[in-house]
Amino acid sequence: MVGVEGTDTFDINRIDEVIHGRIRLGIMAYLSGAGTADFNELKARLQTTDGNLSVHLRKLEEAGFVEVTKSFQGRKPLTRAAMTNVGRDAFVKYLDAMQLLVTER
Repeated sequence: MVGVEGTDTFDINRIDEVIHGRIRLGIMAYLSGAGTADFNELKARLQTTDGNLSVHLRKLEEAGFVEVTKSFQGRKPLTRAAMTNVGRDAFVKYLDAMQLLVTER
């Protein structure tokens, strides 16, 4: 469909492929509400494995969408993830693009 200003409103290229994967989308959606989450919390919520979650967190971190910090709580390692401002902006743009795809015809 062509919009009022002559632009195609159905543009699949607006979808951010970094966010669009199921696990990465889940991470972004969870962090958008929680602010920060530790690794085990994300793993449980997303029902994924350590390795799978690590790969997807790394991809989001490389894009600048999340910040991952590692520390120790007592003697146990603690990995926490938080959405960055860049990530929050990208997530809002992603949601807007998805909304356009399903409503603009």
